[in-house]
Amino acid sequence: MKKRRDPTPEFDLFLPIMGDLPLKDQRETMERPFFSLQKRKRVKPIEYTSPDGATWVKIEAIPAYGMATIWDADIIIWATSALNRMREQGINDLPRTLTTTSYDLLRAIKRNTSGRAYQDLQAALQRLQTTSISTSIRAPKRRSKAGFNWLDKWTLEVDPETDQPRGMTITLSDWVYEGIMAERSLLTMHPDYFLLTGGLERALYRIARKHAGNQRGGWMCRVEVLRDKTGSDSKPKEFNRMIRKIVEANQLPDYTVEMVATNDGSPAIQFRLRGEAEALALSEQLQAEQDRRDRMEADRRRTTEVDDLMDRLSGRS
Repeated sequence: MKKRRDPTPEFDLFLPIMGDLPLKDQRETMERPFFSLQKRKRVKPIEYTSPDGATWVKIEAIPAYGMATIWDADIIIWATSALNRMREQGINDLPRTLTTTSYDLLRAIKRNTSGRAYQDLQAALQRLQTTSISTSIRAPKRRSKAGFNWLDKWTLEVDPETDQPRGMTITLSDWVYEGIMAERSLLTMHPDYFLLTGGLERALYRIARKHAGNQRGGWMCRVEVLRDKTGSDSKPKEFNRMIRKIVEANQLPDYTVEMVATNDGSPAIQFRLRGEAEALALSEQLQAEQDRRDRMEADRRRTTEVDDLMDRLSGRS
């Protein structure tokens, strides 16, 4: 029998730090441009439509705060991971409002805990609440779109004497919460994801995790398609330069990245699980060694057969 949630507010206090939590993210948001890739304020909307026209996303910001960034999304990943752990523990009635401390949240998403970090945290919460998302994803059939913000509301408590941050709450929007609760809607992410410093690096990892997964041979994507999927507002030439820089560094968690070309010569990126090339090389080496042993055994048998035949012939003469 599953344990039911204690209805008292204290249940939500002091959610576990993410050190022992597997990171989880929503599949639907990983391959599409839901967040700005730049730390400077972005107010220009992101508009994305899938090649088949079936899926579209529009992200809009208000000038006062700017658009939620891919670093702000760490807060949503933290909430997703915490709720998933609670669900795995057999707890029902998972809350939309999560309570923790500013310090614990910053530590969980691998940020420093300086005074500036708390200011940045508040700014991130403001962007997550005010960024407006319209999308065809999970929209009711009788309507053309679903509209939401990442957070419905948030609070930050401050010690009245020291002016230091204390507790905080975040209330997820229905769309975000329902995505977390949906069966098989989450993917596990590498714990080093939070250490990626570049917005484009983060977006590429999320896209690779969604599409390449653990499949043998990896996954290839045209650079121009990646530009659409990331929502980058860089010019194609600049985007290509940034892509090549990431390929040269080849530091994405889980995946190696390589510049390749499609059949028509278009530049593309091949994402492949780290270690796969080494594993394939080892497998080929082992197979070559086995082939060599098989040839040696076959040669030995032929030599033995010839010797036996010669012995028989010598006995007859």
